[in-house]
Amino acid sequence: MELLNQRPADVSGRENKEIRVYDFLDSLGIEYQRVDHAPAMTMEDCIAIDKALGATMCKNLFLCNRQQTDFYLLMMPGDKPFKTKELSAQLGTARLSFASEDFMEEFLDIAPGAVSVMGLMNDKGKRVQLLIDKDVLEGEYIGCHPCMNTSSLRIKTDDLVRKFIPATAHEIKIVEL
Repeated sequence: MELLNQRPADVSGRENKEIRVYDFLDSLGIEYQRVDHAPAMTMEDCIAIDKALGATMCKNLFLCNRQQTDFYLLMMPGDKPFKTKELSAQLGTARLSFASEDFMEEFLDIAPGAVSVMGLMNDKGKRVQLLIDKDVLEGEYIGCHPCMNTSSLRIKTDDLVRKFIPATAHEIKIVEL
């Protein structure tokens, strides 16, 4: 895997949703580095990607409440265990579970295995609340997919927080897991 400092020069064979991420980041003046790789479906797949990026890929979970009326995108360190009870208590909701692929596609235009904060640019209805574990914000960079799990991006955490998220009109709720 080679770390590249730009969007792909040749976009043939790439999904429109990935190209839209590069267009959006470029329009905001956000610098990013990219690596292309085989599909990354698990956090184990992300270990080699982490090394190539020089950043840790976040574990991204798409969650909802029992009634499927409140939806959350949780960004957390990949090596940290997820405990539903802890997060539910912080959100004041009775029970969280994984949201369906249908909602993921409808709200974020993302398929399972490619869940990413970049999908918030597609959430025009603001249906998804962004939750970020405080430890994610401590790193200089975050690693994420550009809405496809065959590439990964390294973005400065500060650019994500100060430029990208405001441009999507979302807010961050910081959680401690």
